[in-house]
Amino acid sequence: MGKFRNKSTTQAIPWIYNSWLDLIVGCGGWSAPLLLISYLSLASSARTWSVVFYVLALFFNYPHYMATIYRAYHRAEDFQKYRVFTVHITGLMLLTLVLSHVWLGLLPWIFTIYLTWSPWHYSGQNYGLFMMFARRSGADPDKTTTRALYSAFIASYLILFLSFHTGASSDPLFISLGIPAVISKWEQVILGVAFLALSIFGFSRLARATEWKRLVPCVTLFSSQFLWFFLPAAISLIKGLSIPQNRYSTGVLALMHSAQYLWITSYYARREAKSSDPAIASERSWRPLAYFGVLILGGIALFVPGPWMASRLWHHDFTASFLVFTALVNIHHFILDGAIWKLRDGRVASLLLNSRDRITNAATDAGGRIAAGARWLVGNSAAARSLRVSAAVLLLTWATVDQVRYYFALRTDDLTDLQRAAKLDAFDSSLQMRLARRAMEDHRPQLAETAWRRAMGANPADPAPRHGLLELLIDQNRYDEAYRLTEASLENWPKDPNLLVDRGFLALQLGHPEEARADWELAIAADPTQTNAHLYLANELDREGKAQQAALHYAAYLENVARQKSQDRPDPRSIIALVMRMADCEARSSEIDLALKFYHLAEKLAVETRDPKLESIADVNEAVLQGKSGRISAALPLYQQALRIDTATHDDSAGAEDWITYAQFLDNSGFPPRLAYACLVKSHEIRQRLTGQQANDPATAMNESLEERLGKSADAIRNDPDPVIAEALKLRP
Repeated sequence: MGKFRNKSTTQAIPWIYNSWLDLIVGCGGWSAPLLLISYLSLASSARTWSVVFYVLALFFNYPHYMATIYRAYHRAEDFQKYRVFTVHITGLMLLTLVLSHVWLGLLPWIFTIYLTWSPWHYSGQNYGLFMMFARRSGADPDKTTTRALYSAFIASYLILFLSFHTGASSDPLFISLGIPAVISKWEQVILGVAFLALSIFGFSRLARATEWKRLVPCVTLFSSQFLWFFLPAAISLIKGLSIPQNRYSTGVLALMHSAQYLWITSYYARREAKSSDPAIASERSWRPLAYFGVLILGGIALFVPGPWMASRLWHHDFTASFLVFTALVNIHHFILDGAIWKLRDGRVASLLLNSRDRITNAATDAGGRIAAGARWLVGNSAAARSLRVSAAVLLLTWATVDQVRYYFALRTDDLTDLQRAAKLDAFDSSLQMRLARRAMEDHRPQLAETAWRRAMGANPADPAPRHGLLELLIDQNRYDEAYRLTEASLENWPKDPNLLVDRGFLALQLGHPEEARADWELAIAADPTQTNAHLYLANELDREGKAQQAALHYAAYLENVARQKSQDRPDPRSIIALVMRMADCEARSSEIDLALKFYHLAEKLAVETRDPKLESIADVNEAVLQGKSGRISAALPLYQQALRIDTATHDDSAGAEDWITYAQFLDNSGFPPRLAYACLVKSHEIRQRLTGQQANDPATAMNESLEERLGKSADAIRNDPDPVIAEALKLRP
């Protein structure tokens, strides 16, 4: 058994500030209600919550990053002690910041690291506070207990990690490891069991060192860890839901983590100020408003000016730049925080654990111009004060403008507000795309075109604005301009399959079918799953009479469609029509059996989708082919079924044609001529009813031939065709 301090029944729980604030904010006691509100209201009020979180970021998220920088940089002793992190790692982050603006391909990798690391950082903070409260409460857990509890925290994080990286990513900024769902599921189950077992084991040993009521902060912190990571992953596993990765870094969890961080760092800063050398204590008295003011202004300086300057001065995409700054500031924070907040650090332990160890003020002069400049900046000279005030006013004004711009940018239903946001910063591709879509909905194509072009200029690597502009130009029949746009784009992305498909379509519109086919073939070579390329190529080959080649591409198109999600597939009517065109191509290629197979498939699909008109067309086409192949017994019921459908759906236009086709079949198959003649009479009656006058008979020659063969009996059938029609519909081979 490990060694613990004796239980104490008289000492009160050593709170940081007070019981309510410590439990609610520091230990995450507000997790359950805030998470519940967030999950229930985000879906219905996503825009409102986005604005709320963006405002709260000024007072919680941004300052909590600055709190780490304040801790590492404001004392020369700490600056020198953590020089690897305060200088070298910071320099590396700045270099990465520059590179990521030059090469935007780095952004998904940086953002993936940020999103994956965030919950680990939250877990580390929860564990550190857990151990702090345990030791402040009188418990001194041995290595076995500590390892068990630490392993429980790790297990809860790993469960979430697996949820993030299971299967393909639906977020273009997140690169998933693509762990197979079956493997991930069982790994999460094993980790879940381990989490519960380690938790019970660790708490049972911890409770032997002190009373349970003194472990209330620890229990609350552990329940927060459970609610933040274990429970959502368990629900996701059971219900089959996916966990959005960015919610853990930009939503209510980030807000709670930031508030918790500010709660403990403010306590540390206050203790540090009061425990300094008594000779200078009066100069370092704790001023909470000044402290939080520095954190807020510093946080604004970290996040707001950078994207604005990169966008306005160097015309980088504002959204991409903001994401780069967000990810790298977070990663720097994770690294720096992991280095400076350790309970095994004597100074940290002395201030957070109420230790009576003597704290020395062994600051060393950092030396150099930077240190001298920093001392002057915080000095009492009039120039320094003026500079500080001016910087504060500038940052607050900048932050206000940023908030206003963000609010306007989210007003996707208000074109005027979107234009206001674009005036504040036009180099934001996502904003310009929202503006373009809104302008199109308001029937303002010229404004939409300007917005599409600005979005392309802000982020040339993003294909979305280019596709939007191409669609606009094509809708306006500006094929020459659209073609030149694809030509210019292909110079930078010569193997982009979407661009090749678009250029092929435009080449066909401009009367260059050979060039169109070549582009579509290149697109298919670059990406065999290009459904539109297969379809366009099949249509063109079909038009040129190359039925066999067309059929191959129709088949490839249908195979790709079958692999798509149901909500992404084309309208069922278009699929059925393509199946019949494919069958027609097979028939013209003398592949009769294949053609019959596809006609039958079209008929089956039409039945499943409850489309009787297409079912009738498929039946007639298959019947014609069966009849030409001499399979009378197979063709006869197909004709009859099609005619019954025409009558039931009151499709007189199709019915008139189908009665003629049936008449030709009956006559060619050797059935009594009166049956074929009655079908022609029925078709003539329908045509006359449709036009309201004497209709031209497309089967005049056949009609005259049958009348000649029938003689006087033709008059009787013409006067009353219904009995013979009924006989024709009941024919059996």
